[in-house]
Amino acid sequence: MKIQSVIAAIVLGGVFAAPAFAQTAAPAAASGAAMNSQQSKMKTCNTQAADKKGDDRKAFMKQCLSASGAAPATKMTQQERMKSCNTQAADKKGDDRKAFMKTCLSTKS
Repeated sequence: MKIQSVIAAIVLGGVFAAPAFAQTAAPAAASGAAMNSQQSKMKTCNTQAADKKGDDRKAFMKQCLSASGAAPATKMTQQERMKSCNTQAADKKGDDRKAFMKTCLSTKS
């Protein structure tokens, strides 16, 4: 009778523990995808740094690996933004143009 109780306890323990293990497996799978992404980035940066050596390579790899997935678009300077807004506002006159230029120049792009 005692052995049956022990076996029953082990089986019930396994049944109740299974959901806990299933919940911990999902985050591990998600981090696995992120790890593959990091590995991909490392491979790409390594290929680009093939001709670099020493401190130059180290600095490049640091910059390359810290950058986000796609190269971020460079911000427009104030002068470039003014030129772009002027081109877009070519057909506007008076208060319309003034209002458009104000909103166009204030956007951060």
